[in-house]
Amino acid sequence: MSPGLVNIAYLIAAALFIIGLKGLSHPRTAVRGNLLGALGMLIAIVVTLLDKNIVGFGVIFAGLIIGSGIGAVLAIRIQMTAMPQLVALYNGFGGIASVFVAGAALFEAGHLAGTPLTVNADTQFSLSIFASGFIGAITFWGSLVAFGKLQGLTNEGSVRYPGDQVVKIALAILMIILAYVMVVYPLSSTPYWLMVIMASLLGILVVIPIGGADMPVVIAILNSLSGLAAAATGFVLYNTVLIVAGTLVGASGIILTLIMCKAMNRSIADVLFGTFGAAADGPSSDDVYAGKVKSTSAEEVAMLLEGARKVVVVPGYGMAVAQAQHAVRELFDLLEKHGITMEFAIHPVAGRMPGHMNVLLAEADIPYDRLKDMDDINPGFKQVDVAIVIGANDVVNPVARTDPKSPIAGMPILDVDYAKTVVVIKRSLSPGFAGIPNPLFAADNTLMLFGDAKKMVDEMVKSVKEDMG
Repeated sequence: MSPGLVNIAYLIAAALFIIGLKGLSHPRTAVRGNLLGALGMLIAIVVTLLDKNIVGFGVIFAGLIIGSGIGAVLAIRIQMTAMPQLVALYNGFGGIASVFVAGAALFEAGHLAGTPLTVNADTQFSLSIFASGFIGAITFWGSLVAFGKLQGLTNEGSVRYPGDQVVKIALAILMIILAYVMVVYPLSSTPYWLMVIMASLLGILVVIPIGGADMPVVIAILNSLSGLAAAATGFVLYNTVLIVAGTLVGASGIILTLIMCKAMNRSIADVLFGTFGAAADGPSSDDVYAGKVKSTSAEEVAMLLEGARKVVVVPGYGMAVAQAQHAVRELFDLLEKHGITMEFAIHPVAGRMPGHMNVLLAEADIPYDRLKDMDDINPGFKQVDVAIVIGANDVVNPVARTDPKSPIAGMPILDVDYAKTVVVIKRSLSPGFAGIPNPLFAADNTLMLFGDAKKMVDEMVKSVKEDMG
């Protein structure tokens, strides 16, 4: 293919990426945006393969069939609750691909040295190889640790050891030294693979201290890193569309990370190098809950709903675990049928990945215009007759406003406690990821409905049907 035709095709692909990202910003255009982005990637891949004549078409089709088959099986079999783990693996695969592509490019450059096809192994080449391998290795191993935590294969909490920050700083210094060696000896593979090993260790050590509460932020960071690794690989291969695509992913991931950090009143550095940690001097669960918690039944909640005019549901990870979203949809239809307005309050870090609750409710065909962001719905909580909290904890804990010594002090929360009546569906009074008791559970206007979220909502639906028809 002529260079001009290739560049035009890459330009079209890049435009489709940008238009696709724009479409993903709104649920009504998200599907179209996703398809446009996929079309752009297809164009980029086909043009690259035709231009470079890398492998035969038999291998290409075999790869397409195998990859499509794996993707289809994952899409069908993966439960919504496991989506964060799947996203973590996707990020990791992107990272490890960058490691091997950069390693292969370095091997090729060394192999062709002294021949008419000698690669110009200048400083840009060496630094691009370094960046691709360094970011890719951190992304891969960090993503595997995140997968292990989300899947429950490893300790979900913060894992720390004496001198952990010193070890990370020492590794970072070694990285700088190896980068210098790679520039001085650009065709040597040894410093590259040593760097990959060090970066792999660094990726593990950076993620293991991060607890479950920060996991949505970690997923966003790893997503951004996978894009940056791809962009660095684009410089290695002199591939324009890979640079553009990787930069878009990296930039969007960084923006999302900043949004998530703002929602938690934390900085990226605090997420990566700090920890929530329970407040040692804070009140105990007995002090907060003893004699103050009022339990209720699904039948009593149904009676409350019958007299309500506005109901707000606050979904959390507990709803995802119980797969209660379809039961919630049934309750939504029932109440709306009887003229009761029902909305959903979405906290930016609810669940275990960015947008987790939005995707979960979309799966149950909840109208998207009923999903309200925190800033939009908080001013109206005083007019809410019944707020139903399903499996959420820290994002509705009022101590974020009232206790400056709390681990979540200053974190923006959903002001559920301002509602006239609050119903919390939860299996027990166990704390959330922050490890602190929640005074909301013992508030005068709060009723605790203990049990599995799906079972409790099903019973509420049954009672409402019996009473209201």
